[in-house]
Amino acid sequence: MLTGAVPRRVWPSPVPSGLPPVYGTLPYADEARATLLAHKERGALRLAAPLGAALAGAVRAAAAGPVPGRLRDRWGRQEGRQEDRQRGLRGPRGGQGRESARALVLVPVPSARRATARRGHDPVRRIARAAAARLRRDGVPARMLPVLRQRRAVADQAGLTAAQRAENLRGALEVVPGVGSLLTAEETVLVDDLMTTGASLAEAARALGGVTGAAVLAVRTGSRAD
Repeated sequence: MLTGAVPRRVWPSPVPSGLPPVYGTLPYADEARATLLAHKERGALRLAAPLGAALAGAVRAAAAGPVPGRLRDRWGRQEGRQEDRQRGLRGPRGGQGRESARALVLVPVPSARRATARRGHDPVRRIARAAAARLRRDGVPARMLPVLRQRRAVADQAGLTAAQRAENLRGALEVVPGVGSLLTAEETVLVDDLMTTGASLAEAARALGGVTGAAVLAVRTGSRAD
C-alpha cells in the first residue's frame, strides 16, 4: 500500500490563509488510515520506517516544488549513482562538506502535550525522523528538528469546522527559544501525518516565519489534488 505511492500537490477546501504548498502521498482511507492509526494510537512503532519512507517522497516533492530537477541542482543528487550520493553528504576528506551545512530540515508539527502523554510517543516526530533517515540513505542531506512547541492549550479539533479549527490554532505554536538560527525558509519543510483543513500547517508556517513547503502522509477526502 505504501510502496510506490506518488506524492501530489494537494489543497484543502477552503484554503486557509498562510498555507504553504502541500504535497500528500495517500488518501486517508482504508489501509492507509488503518496503518496510520496502528502507529499513532496502538503503538505499532515498527510502522514508522515504511511510513517515513512514504513521507520522504512527499518531502522530496515539497522541496523541489514546481521546478524539475531542483533537488538534483541543490544537492547534486543523481539517481542510482553511489559516488554522487556520497559527494552530496561529505567533503573531500570525509568531513562534513558544504552541502551538509545546507541540509534539508524536516520540522514536525507538534502533537498536543496531553495526546503525546496518552500515546507514550509523538507519532509525527517519529515518522519525520524516519523520513530524514530515508532521505539521507538516498543521498539527500536531511535532518529532523523538532523546533516547534505549543505555547498554549488548544481545544480538541474533532468536530470543528475549518474556520473554527483556524481560530482554535491561531497563535498556538511558537519556535523553541534559541533554535531559530538553525532554520532557513529555503531549506525547511513542514511535515505532518494527516491534513484535514490545513489549519495546523498554516499555523506552523506562521510560527516558523516561512517554509519551502509542507509534506503530509495522508489527506482527508474533500481535498483537491493536482
